[in-house]
Amino acid sequence: MTLPLLILALAGGIWFQVSSLNGAITGLGIEGDPMPWIQRTDGSQHPWVGGKYSWGLGYMDVDGAAFQWEYDGKVYHAGAVEISVQRRLDGADMIESYTFRNTSSHRVQLKNIGIYTPFNDSYPDAATCMAARCHAHIWPGGKAAYVCAVPMSGKGPGLGLMVEKGSITDYEIWERGNDKGWSNDRGVIALCPPDMTLRPGRSFTLSWRVFSHGIEDFEEQILSRGGTVVSSDRYVYETGERCRVVFRKNGRSVTRSRKLHRPGQYSISRRGARADILAIPSPEKLLEARASFILSNQRMNDREDPRYGAFMVYDNETGAIVADDMGRSDLDEGRERVGMGIFLAAWYRLHPSEELLHALEDYARFIRTRLQQEDYTTTSSVFHPVPDRGYNYPWIADFYFRMYEITGERQYALDGYGTLMALFRRFGYGFYCIDYPVTRSLKVLSEAGFEPLKAQLLECWRKTADIFTENGLDFPSHEVNYEQSIVAPAVQFLSEMYLQEGDERYLEAAREMMPALGAFAFRQPSYRLHGIPIRHWDGWWFGKDQTYGDVFPHYWSVISASAYHYYSLASGEPFEYKEILMANLSSFCPDGKATCAYLYPRRIDGKPGKYADAYANDQDWALVAYLDFIGS
Repeated sequence: MTLPLLILALAGGIWFQVSSLNGAITGLGIEGDPMPWIQRTDGSQHPWVGGKYSWGLGYMDVDGAAFQWEYDGKVYHAGAVEISVQRRLDGADMIESYTFRNTSSHRVQLKNIGIYTPFNDSYPDAATCMAARCHAHIWPGGKAAYVCAVPMSGKGPGLGLMVEKGSITDYEIWERGNDKGWSNDRGVIALCPPDMTLRPGRSFTLSWRVFSHGIEDFEEQILSRGGTVVSSDRYVYETGERCRVVFRKNGRSVTRSRKLHRPGQYSISRRGARADILAIPSPEKLLEARASFILSNQRMNDREDPRYGAFMVYDNETGAIVADDMGRSDLDEGRERVGMGIFLAAWYRLHPSEELLHALEDYARFIRTRLQQEDYTTTSSVFHPVPDRGYNYPWIADFYFRMYEITGERQYALDGYGTLMALFRRFGYGFYCIDYPVTRSLKVLSEAGFEPLKAQLLECWRKTADIFTENGLDFPSHEVNYEQSIVAPAVQFLSEMYLQEGDERYLEAAREMMPALGAFAFRQPSYRLHGIPIRHWDGWWFGKDQTYGDVFPHYWSVISASAYHYYSLASGEPFEYKEILMANLSSFCPDGKATCAYLYPRRIDGKPGKYADAYANDQDWALVAYLDFIGS
């Protein structure tokens, strides 16, 4: 449908278009910048995203009844509430104000208020993402709330949104599902002011400013416009430590500190702005509890079961392993569950015990005899053999190499080598896999005295690196069209190959990818968000509730930490990544239980968020990275 009377406003900076049909913004951008920052909401980009989701429309519950805003040509109505929207230019910026007024003669309660801001955060393919998609980094931080939208390429101007009056305390996600973008669309974002009660004739106003920024100067742009920037040196502390949070505004800096007496989240606030801080027991105790819990609760101990020795998904609600995967490959005894074996092997190097070694040997035997054929062809499940999945091979190879490191048994080195050769036979050299064990594989083969095999493997690594280098930013799609766990492993792999070979082509290719990798995350003042790349489908694929929506933190964010670690070694450029590793400790409880996904938004398609999924599934990869880069 063609919208009549489009009003175009130019400001030498932000421009916007407004529809006379519904008063909503249908176009928003930066003058001279071709980036389409917001989704088309006429069904032409996504059939399921229609006009109701246009920028500036919204919804709310009024005294318990749900309303979408209705437009009368001048203002919006939702039951007894009138919503007036004003937009004006202020230099190069746009200011948008939403005023909610109670038109009735009695008090009204407003809940679940949402204003649609359909940032163009979706993944059709890498080329489109590099040129015409953005990551929307949201901080629902009250009076200091903002959205920092950045091009997925990491290059060019960004689009910022900052609260000027009122507050944004949450956000919601709409239009998610296997029939609505699957894992390749983040959904429609709605920003949420707090619930409130309005007396007759009274009103509440939320105003925000939209502006352009240079990504790295985002906080300075906020400060220059009179906003508040909140920060802390770190966002995860041990219990008993004192945290310090800095609030900056109008040239002043105020520090709030608090001693953290108990484990859990602390919100440190000042004048409606806040930072979210996590206190944990010592990481050593947390990892010790987790290792013990896996051994006691997540091993298949039934000798009559063909999965004997495997590590299994655990349901925190039932207090038992998930013995029936219901045909779901994301719950089987292979695949990502290999992370438990790798974690325990890494833990054993620091804390050896007969019980743990016995469990690891049983696990190695299970993999070799139940998940692998004689030629190392690998499947994911004993009961549901599925077509090969490339990720299985390097993960199992990594486990074997670690078993060699703790036992010295040369057969494990051969098993690791054989598994990688099977990978190359079946998938070639262009697979962008998570956790290619480049450094460890070559080191182990050399130590085990298999120099000819090391040379053969190194040649395979070279062929892979050459393809990655030639592809550059034209990343092929894998299980998702474009994601952080395609880009980060490529940076890590090329950095490791440069360290092995000294070939400048590999380092330059990794350097070219770094802006795109960095664009996945931002610096929000929260342990759940600071440095954590956007992921928004893992609650569906690995969770009990199978809920799409933003997962913060997600354990695969540690791949970015791994990439930064190796790129820093290769380039000599310092990169801070410890906060990413520490943040993922929030997925583990002091008693050793764990969750595979924390659904961060307030709601997803109307279903409550802000909870930890009941399954302990694949999160232990976060502990592998912690031990590799901090705790070993």
